[in-house]
Amino acid sequence: MSPEASSEPTGADLIIRSARIVSEDGTVTEPVDIRIAGGRVADIGGVTAHGQSARELDAGGRWVIPGLWDHHVHVTQWARWGERLDVSGCTAPQAVIDRVHHHIEEVDSSSGQQDSRVILGVGHRPSQWSEPASVTALDAVSGRHPVILISGDAHSGWLNSRALQVCGLEHRTGLVDENEWFAVFARLDEIAPTQTPEFDQVQRAMTAALTRGIVGITDLEFAGAHRVWPERIAAGMIAPRIRAGFYPDALDEVLGSGLPGSGLRTGDPLAHNVLLGPLKMITDGSLGSLTAHCCDRYAPEPHPFGKQNFSGAQIRELLSRATAGGLDVAVHAIGDAAVTEALDAFGVTGAHGSIEHAQLMRRDDLVRMAGLGVVASVQPAHLLDDRAVTERVWADRADRCFLLQSMHRAGVALALGSDAPIAPLDPWLAIDAAVWRAEPGEPAWNAAERLTVGQALFSSTNGAPPLAVGSLGDVVLLDDDPFGVRPRDVRVAATVIGGDPVWSALG
Repeated sequence: MSPEASSEPTGADLIIRSARIVSEDGTVTEPVDIRIAGGRVADIGGVTAHGQSARELDAGGRWVIPGLWDHHVHVTQWARWGERLDVSGCTAPQAVIDRVHHHIEEVDSSSGQQDSRVILGVGHRPSQWSEPASVTALDAVSGRHPVILISGDAHSGWLNSRALQVCGLEHRTGLVDENEWFAVFARLDEIAPTQTPEFDQVQRAMTAALTRGIVGITDLEFAGAHRVWPERIAAGMIAPRIRAGFYPDALDEVLGSGLPGSGLRTGDPLAHNVLLGPLKMITDGSLGSLTAHCCDRYAPEPHPFGKQNFSGAQIRELLSRATAGGLDVAVHAIGDAAVTEALDAFGVTGAHGSIEHAQLMRRDDLVRMAGLGVVASVQPAHLLDDRAVTERVWADRADRCFLLQSMHRAGVALALGSDAPIAPLDPWLAIDAAVWRAEPGEPAWNAAERLTVGQALFSSTNGAPPLAVGSLGDVVLLDDDPFGVRPRDVRVAATVIGGDPVWSALG
C-alpha cells in the first residue's frame, strides 16, 4: 500500500504558498512554499515559478498533510444508501415495521393504488434487539410490495414473503444472512432498479469524498469495481485515485484476461488514476448480524460460534492462486477464529495483502500478523456502533476488540477506512474514533487501545510520511490544526491529487 503504486499525472507545476507541514508528533513547520512538478513534490522552501504554466494556491498559513485514503469502501452501495428507506435507530422489530408501513402508505397514496414496486430499506441492527425479526410481521404491512431491508452491517437482510419469492429463496421465518444474503445483495440493481442514474449518484459521493480530503479509495464493491471504474472515468467522472477490487467469482477473469500468461496483476493500470486492487473474500460474518466466527461461544444466539463463509482449505486455495498470479488479497475476518484462520493461510501461502476489519483478535496473533507483513485494514467508526452489542454477547472478550494501539506497538501496519456505507465515508470520523474510542461526551471504550492523533492520521495516508521533497503530490490543506481540535471537527480547505487541485474552498 505504498504511495508509489499510484499512477503519475502530468501537467503544469503547482505552487502552494505559505503552508505549514504537519509531522506525526504534532509539530509543524513555519509557513513554507511547496512546488509540485510531474506529480511529486519538487521543492520546499522559498519557491519561484518554473515557466509560464505554473499555477498557485495560497494556503495562507493553513496546515498541509499527505492526502487521505479510505482503504475499504463499497462505492456504489454508499452512493445509493441515502436514497433508500432509512430504518436505522429502531430499537425493536416493531419500530421497523411501523416505519415500513408508513412509507408504503405514502408510496401507495402518491400512486393512487397499491402497486408492486420493491421497497428497499437500510440500517436496522438486529443484534441490538431482544426479539427476532419476523417475516410474517413484515408481510402484514407490506401489501403487494416486495420488501428488502438491508441490515446496518450489510451481512443480513429482512425480506417479506414476496421478496423471498422474487429473490428465489425458500420461505423462512426470520433473516437471510451471509452467503445466501450476499447472492441477493449482488442482484439489487436487477431486483430494484434505481430511479437516479448511477453515474450521478457516484459522482456526488466522490465529490463529497474530495471535500473531506480523500485522495484515494480501495473500492471493494460486490459488482465488479474493476469493470465499472474504467467506464466511469471514460464518461468523465471526477474521482479520487481508485484501487478497484474484485471477488472470487471474477478471479478466473482477472487471472486469465483472455490469454494464458496475460492476466492482470495488482497495481496494473485500468484507467487514469484507476489501478487493479486486491482479491476480496468474506471469510466470516459480522458482529452486527451475530455471525462473526469466534473461538468461544457468544452469549446464547442463533449461531453460537458465528459462521464461516469459506473453509480453511478454500481460503488457502484462493490465496495460493492469487499469489501465483501476482495479486494481493483482502481477507475479511472479524471474529478471532476467522483472523487466526486467515493468518494461517497467509503463512502457508506467502500471500501479500490485508485482513479487513480484524475486529476481535487473540493477542498471540498480533505478533504473527506483524511478522507476516499482513496489513490490518481497520474501520474504527465500527466500534461506535458495536460497543453495546459487544458488551452483551462478547463481554468476556471485549478487551480484545479493536486492538489498535496493541497492533501499532506490535509493528502491524494499520490502514484505516470506513467500510462505507456501514459507516460514513469520512476519514476524520475514522481518525476521531481511533483516537477517542467514544462519541463526544462518552468515556473511552478500552482507553489503553486509543491511538494518538499522529498515529491515526498517518495510518490514513496510504503509508505516506509527512511531506518532503519526493513525496507524491497528493496533499490536503486544512483550515484547522489536526492536533488542536477534535479530528471530527477538522475542516478541509483544498484537496490536490498529483499536483492537480481537484477541490478547493479557497477564494
